[in-house]
Amino acid sequence: MVQLRTLAALCSVILPVLAQTKLRYMPFGDSITEFGCWRAFLWQKLQQDGYTNVDFVGSMTSQTQCSGINYDKNHEGHAGYQAVNIANQNQLVGWLQRNPADIITMHLGTNDANARRSTQDVINSFSKMVDQMRAANPRMRIIVAKIIPLPSNNQPIVSLNNAIPAWATSKNTTDSPIWVVDQYTGFTSSDLGDGVHPNTSGDRKMTEVWYPALVGAIKSLQVAAKREVEFKA
Repeated sequence: MVQLRTLAALCSVILPVLAQTKLRYMPFGDSITEFGCWRAFLWQKLQQDGYTNVDFVGSMTSQTQCSGINYDKNHEGHAGYQAVNIANQNQLVGWLQRNPADIITMHLGTNDANARRSTQDVINSFSKMVDQMRAANPRMRIIVAKIIPLPSNNQPIVSLNNAIPAWATSKNTTDSPIWVVDQYTGFTSSDLGDGVHPNTSGDRKMTEVWYPALVGAIKSLQVAAKREVEFKA
């Protein structure tokens, strides 16, 4: 009984604090992340649903105007960057050192497709970056996208997207789970503003796909924190 009371007392103090603790979220990718208004729409939806403790982090603060939303602009989207080069040059290591994260969303591979990188090379780069994420934070929550279509060169996108689920399963761990979200299905050429980047309808579709996984990652961190409290009690 004493132990139960101790646990209840700890939870009554610590859990409200956990609810207010800033969770650091890094939107990571290429220009589809850097200039996409889906970041603004995602931030707005989090605020509206009460997730006001999520801090967007990253070295970039691109000032995209998105329906007048005054959103948290920090991110790690880099126009023109390839997943293979980011991994080979260990760029993510420095980005995470300067801007630690608890949750990452990753939408990468479009520039690799245009550069004719093989699917296996991109998948290998994903593995290396996941290892780097976990080296920075062993409990990193990782959300990886099957990426949006590229009408001018779509077969490499299809090949990469088909490879992602099995790869994610092979890299998944209890301490640092990976979620795969499908940004490809239902995304049409009418959702692209220039044949590569999403327009407003595309950004809103991307938001609706990211959002449940991001909330799931947030809740996963909260559950893990609660278990730590119970274990220490």
